[in-house]
Amino acid sequence: MEQQNIEQIVRAVLESMQAQNGGFNAASPAYGTSGSRNASAPAIPKTSRVAVLTKLGNFEVKEYPIPPIGDDDILVKVEGTGVCGTDAHEFKKDPFGLIPVALGHEGTGTIVAMGKNVKKDSAGKPVAVGDKIVTCMIFKDDPEITMYDLNKQNVGDSDVYGLLPDDDVHLNGWFADYLFIRGGSFGSTFFNVTGMDLDSRILIEPSAVLVHAVERAKSTGILRFASRVVVQGCGPIGLLCIAVLRTMGVNQIVAVDGNPQRLEFALRMGADATVNFADYPGGIEALTEGVKKAFGGHFADFGFQCTGNPKAHSNIYKFIRNGGGLCELGFFINGGDATINPHFDICSKELTMVGSWVYTLRDYVNTFAFLDRAKKIGLPVTELITHKFPLSRINEALEVNLAQKGLKIAVMSDESLANQ
Repeated sequence: MEQQNIEQIVRAVLESMQAQNGGFNAASPAYGTSGSRNASAPAIPKTSRVAVLTKLGNFEVKEYPIPPIGDDDILVKVEGTGVCGTDAHEFKKDPFGLIPVALGHEGTGTIVAMGKNVKKDSAGKPVAVGDKIVTCMIFKDDPEITMYDLNKQNVGDSDVYGLLPDDDVHLNGWFADYLFIRGGSFGSTFFNVTGMDLDSRILIEPSAVLVHAVERAKSTGILRFASRVVVQGCGPIGLLCIAVLRTMGVNQIVAVDGNPQRLEFALRMGADATVNFADYPGGIEALTEGVKKAFGGHFADFGFQCTGNPKAHSNIYKFIRNGGGLCELGFFINGGDATINPHFDICSKELTMVGSWVYTLRDYVNTFAFLDRAKKIGLPVTELITHKFPLSRINEALEVNLAQKGLKIAVMSDESLANQ
């Protein structure tokens, strides 16, 4: 058969395939910019639902086109996303001035398409279509931050997917059907977490906050195995703090909160005793005695302040012994001023304090080890997720979170809910 006839036959077959499949081009999301299709790539729709916070207290589920996947980009099909306190703050007050915004930064999902240059995750682990991933910080090509030299500067000025200003991509948050991860100088980081169950993956981001906080606390030289540790605030952050401490071998932990359900769960997560501040109407002196009693008549060696309440910050100093330590990690927005007495609370006690903010890339790697260890010693970490909602009911999910009707709230894909 002549070469010309062969070319005509091949062209006719390709045209027939294109007509049957509605056409495709080299920039189609299912193919990548090289035009070569990954055989394992699932069918990808032309649009994605995205929950956009359009005004205070209201998400609108909008439909946006899925952009072409560039050589360095990744398209992720969302499986589930945790509702963070930061999401609740945005929903209620928009403290960051982001509205309209696609929220959700505690998410995880499956790679369904990626550019030809994407080979490894941020820890050097190979990735492929079908792998499960989570995102971390967006460093905007900052040369001061690398995987193994992470403390040159605070990462507070970095971004995350789920707190990005809206733009022409729109698929910027995990409260959606698909997340578009931008490559190149945009500075995205992500990790391959294939093999972890879905609920554990949803808890990676908030757990990393606590892994980082405990690492900050260890830098004081005060937090040790035998330390008496008070954890104030038993929302998801405080409860995860207790679990991280327990997995590290700290075995004298007292939890302080005003919610009986949370205090009960604190015991399951590894606290040895709980103190309900509602039982001490006499003020901080009576509450301090309650904490001391829970420690067998002793002050705490170290404290973790996990609430965003200024009064709680003022109180925790009273629970800590002379020469003790404190990690403040509860204020992810401006919660107002706290009143302390520098002489009695800090100077005369020679208290050592650290602040903790977000996490680093290395903290994510340590978080994988924490979750594995927690499961092995029987801590019910994934039972933190008490409520799961479909994307269509995202407003209800935020309201349940704000009303503190559960512990951890999650927004799930329809497929994930169907498989529960």
